Amino acid sequence: MAAAYDDYDYPRYWEKRAYEHQSEVIVLKDFFKRLGGNKKILEIGAGYGRLAKVYNKYCSEATLVDPSLGILQKAKTYLNGEAKKVTFVRSTLKNLPAKLTKKFDVVVLVRVMHHIKDPELAIKTASRYLPHGGYLILEFANKLHGKAILKNLLSGNFTFPIDIFPQDKRSTGNIKKRSILFLNHHPDIVEATLRDNGFKIIDKRSVSNIRNSSVKKIFSLKYLTRLEELIQKPLAKFNFGPSIFILAKKK
Repeated sequence: MAAAYDDYDYPRYWEKRAYEHQSEVIVLKDFFKRLGGNKKILEIGAGYGRLAKVYNKYCSEATLVDPSLGILQKAKTYLNGEAKKVTFVRSTLKNLPAKLTKKFDVVVLVRVMHHIKDPELAIKTASRYLPHGGYLILEFANKLHGKAILKNLLSGNFTFPIDIFPQDKRSTGNIKKRSILFLNHHPDIVEATLRDNGFKIIDKRSVSNIRNSSVKKIFSLKYLTRLEELIQKPLAKFNFGPSIFILAKKK
């Protein structure tokens, strides 16, 4: 996976997605306020450190993991001493247990699950690094978001909501090229996998609920993020948004 996006310009990518970024900032700040400060945090799939600046004030130390050496180097530049006691580890999710053994108070997995076919791999790996009572912040691309359900029902695919298998969102060309997986997961499967692996779901949020290019052209970022803040929790009951965040506690 590392070679596939070593040279990708993620900072520029996120500059064009300010609403989506702010939507994730909202939920992360809310979760970390709930957990309190002085936490040892492990972020798997940390990228260039975009979210480390968000949770920095709540941590005593942070370990950022990514399979790309180039992206980790960008993270060091991006954080530039702002984050407290940061350690950088180059590793894939699968190989991480061979490179890291310590425990953490919180594990963060955001925008990682869509590259993984089996949710249990990610959840079991995260669990290794948490003591009983530790917390997992897990995000996944939601197969059953509102737009997808409407589109499938209108096309006559009435079994779509009960199709539990991940949905591959890659183009036919990218599938032929064997590009990186990009999967949307069924929320019921992710939640069941969490419970089966000893986690209790504490909170859930529907995120990036207004992800529409036309709407973003009409309304200001300030207005959209304020609305997003108001609707994340109620819409989570319906798995409405394209992205779902879960706060889970290891029993």
